[in-house]
Amino acid sequence: MINNRSDRSWALFFAREVLGFIFFMAGVYKVFQLGPLEHVRKYFLPYSDTFLPVWSLWAVGVVIPFVELIAGGLLILGFRVRWSLIALGWVLVIVTFGHLLKEPLYPFHEHVIPRLALLLFCFLLPAEDDRFSLDHLVRKRMAVPKVSGRAMAEREAA
Repeated sequence: MINNRSDRSWALFFAREVLGFIFFMAGVYKVFQLGPLEHVRKYFLPYSDTFLPVWSLWAVGVVIPFVELIAGGLLILGFRVRWSLIALGWVLVIVTFGHLLKEPLYPFHEHVIPRLALLLFCFLLPAEDDRFSLDHLVRKRMAVPKVSGRAMAEREAA
């Protein structure tokens, strides 16, 4: 375990940024270049010969690029990090299931495991240590008690 809080903050920042960019850029490609419908045709419809209903392939296949784009972008910003990690964790579970359905010995070390390792690292370290994030700024701002002008004047007079 990293004992220095500053080092944990930097470690979380770099892991979160790398993971965020991996998913964000995949989302950018799938949404804006390939297109969500073509994403389904290319990566999900090949599973139409399995027990999975075709409607579910379309539904999940269209949604995943947007989840990657939005959750990846939020990770880059450090905003709603926990929920973004959960959303991307589900993407990894779905991808794992799909690959195993077609190819039981799929080489996960190339695709899933590095992303999962970064995700778990970000998830397991305390959120309070992620000091270079918008979530940290929001928590910090919420922790400052709001003092009215009258209360401040009374404090100064005392």
